[in-house]
Amino acid sequence: MSFNVTEIFEIPIGIGNITVENLLYFAVILIIGVTVARVVSTNVRRALLERLPKNERELLTKLVYYVIILWAFVIALPQLHFDLSGLLVAGGIAGLVIGFASQSVVSNLISGLFLMFEHPIKIGDNINVSDVSGSVEDVRVLSTVIKTYDGLYIRIPNETVFTSNITNYVHNAARRFEYQIGIRYEDDADAAIRIAKEVIATHPFALKSPAPSVFVDNLGDNSVNLTAYIWAPARNWWDVRTDLLWKIKQALEANGIEMPFPQRTLTFADGLEVRTRAAGKNEREE
Repeated sequence: MSFNVTEIFEIPIGIGNITVENLLYFAVILIIGVTVARVVSTNVRRALLERLPKNERELLTKLVYYVIILWAFVIALPQLHFDLSGLLVAGGIAGLVIGFASQSVVSNLISGLFLMFEHPIKIGDNINVSDVSGSVEDVRVLSTVIKTYDGLYIRIPNETVFTSNITNYVHNAARRFEYQIGIRYEDDADAAIRIAKEVIATHPFALKSPAPSVFVDNLGDNSVNLTAYIWAPARNWWDVRTDLLWKIKQALEANGIEMPFPQRTLTFADGLEVRTRAAGKNEREE
């Protein structure tokens, strides 16, 4: 009695026309799909290790894993002589319904993925997006959470974040700010510039490169207007800006250079002052 392996593979298992060979192919495809899903999901987890919080990272990793498993299962089903035409029609109709119903969700999900890989913002950044300014608290799969400078938490859909102009105040290591400083016309502008530069140079967080700049910008109605450009570390920008202005003002006044008050010169027409004084005298006599 001869033994033929091919005949064993062709033995039906009692469910329709499914044979042992069909079951083996089905199992092999699923095993390959599971292996690919594990490798891809592991690489996705590693790529997002520093880009996403743990919960969102694990959620996205599981989504990738099960999508690949589902794809392998659909490819393997024909080995069991399963007719996918009816399933595809029903799935297509259901997909259209779900697609229209969840259009914004899918758009936010895709935008969130783009944000994760493009990385224009990260947790802790001070940004302005869609007229909202604050610190990024979290970048989730569907939305971004921003804590405003007033302490309010605002959730912005990722689609809005991705399609809006994003101003990131701390992406660059250094940030510049400026002052407008007015001095009297009788004061020495060169001395004022020298004093301001000396005060800036003594501040520990005022950068020397790029170097600060102080110069006469324009001649105003009541003052000679100086402009000061100062660079500071982006993370310390606000503290430096609020601290230096008062120190410059104190140093200028200590050297006799004062901030002028608004002034107006009134010119009377001929005889107007005399008539005004005479009218006032008559009123007092009455």
